[in-house]
Formats: sequence, C-alpha cells, structure tokens
Amino acid sequence: MYERGATELDRIITSVFLNDYVDSGCVPASEIAVVKAPGPSLNRDAFMTHGRTDPAKLRALHDRGHTIRLGNLQRVVPFLAAVSRDIQQETGYSNYVHAFMTPPGNQGLRHHWDQQLAVIAQISGIKRWQLWLPPVEAPMREFNESWRVWREDYIPGWDAAGPDIEIDLRPGQSLLLPRGWVHNPYVADPDAHSVHLTFAIRERTPLWLAEKLIAGAIEEPAFRRIVLPGDIAGAALAERVRETRDALVRYLGALDMDDIAVAVRRAARTELEYLS
Repeated sequence: MYERGATELDRIITSVFLNDYVDSGCVPASEIAVVKAPGPSLNRDAFMTHGRTDPAKLRALHDRGHTIRLGNLQRVVPFLAAVSRDIQQETGYSNYVHAFMTPPGNQGLRHHWDQQLAVIAQISGIKRWQLWLPPVEAPMREFNESWRVWREDYIPGWDAAGPDIEIDLRPGQSLLLPRGWVHNPYVADPDAHSVHLTFAIRERTPLWLAEKLIAGAIEEPAFRRIVLPGDIAGAALAERVRETRDALVRYLGALDMDDIAVAVRRAARTELEYLS
C-alpha cells in the first residue's frame, strides 16, 4: 500500500499482533466497539472492569460471535502511523486506521455506507463483501450520512435485488471502497476467523477549499463587528446578509490564489481531522 507495500503490512500487522494487543488490556476503551449483527454496538460497560478495558470480557464477547473493532491504530502503532503519514503526504487526505476482528460465521456491521473512501486490507481469514451502488450522492459528515437519511425499506430492497458486486477478500488482498457504496461484510466460513484493516481516507472537497478560502477573513475587522440583536430580529437582517455577502466577495477577489494554494496544500498534508 503506497510506498510501504502490502507485503510489509502483512508481515508487521498480523492477527497474532492484534490478538496480543487485545489481550494486553492496553486498548483504550474509547477506541473499542463491540457489535454483532443485527444489534447495535454494546455499551462500554460490557467490556470494562473498574474503569479499564477488560481483555477477558472482550475475549468472551468475541467467542460469542461479536466483532471487535480497534480504532485509530495509527495513534498507537508506529508502523501504521508512518503508513498514515505517507498516505497523507502523497494524497493530501487525512486518514485513520481501524482493525476489525470477526469470529467464524459471524457479522459485525450490517448494510451501511460511509462518508469517506476506504481501503480494506485483509489480514487473515476470508471476508465476503456484498456491495451496492450508492443510494445517495457524495455523502459527507452531516450530509447524506447513512444514519441521517436511512429508510426502513433499504435493506429488504437490497437483499431482494441481490448485490451489484460480491467479493471474497482473502489474506494479502485489498479492496478499494468508494464513499457512498453500500457494503454488507460478513464471514461466510464457519471455521475461520477474519481480521482486516480499514484505512478510512477522508477526501478533500470543494467545501473544504471554501472553508480554507474564508479562514483568513477573521483578520479583517469588518468580519468581527457585532450584528445587533435588533438587526437579527428585524427587517434589517436581509440587508446585513447582503452587506456581508458583498464584503466576502470583495475579500475573496483580493486574495492571491498562488499564496492560498501554498497554504491549502500545507494544510492538506498536515491536518489530522476535519468535519466533512
């Protein structure tokens, strides 16, 4: 994957490594999700003792068919931190890495879509991915996320039609999953565990560029003046809005696009989180 290659990824991030991480009790509870389809994620109390992650409870839940998701491994595994930085340097896209450990013949998350591109890297076992074309256009955080616009007839309709694509992902293989594509992954093999990594890659958008363009407006006194309560509540509000729009157009027209491009590229390669 990228400069470091899938071979090195498979050699360093193994199912043994991830199992040892779980059994160590070092995984922060805030970075753990435990889920078994069709139910929701379990409350953290299900795998904590005295305010700490309890590896014995986690293992027992996994043995009963629950998927364990280990979040943000790029924060705790040096090799994955380096891979994450490489991805961002090459693409300008912020990203994070989750691991999913699913027991034989079981499923964690059911049908859903994500608001970012994902690269799935299968570490061990075989996971079957049923995929459907996006039901919404270009989902983002706070817009067209699956849980915000979900319809009860989605899953029955998808199941009745059958998947547009079905893939059995094997160890050493990877899957590029564009944002918005519906996926329903599960372990079909009743005898083999599945472990995979998800590299969630947050693509930049024109809205992100627009946010960068107006970020410097705070340095202009005109944009820091108070809008009076009477203006907000009264007929003058439309005029204040027009004045602000016109001021913004003037501000944007005066920007040096070459200088802005340099700053935006720097931000793209260094920002770790953003909201879109």
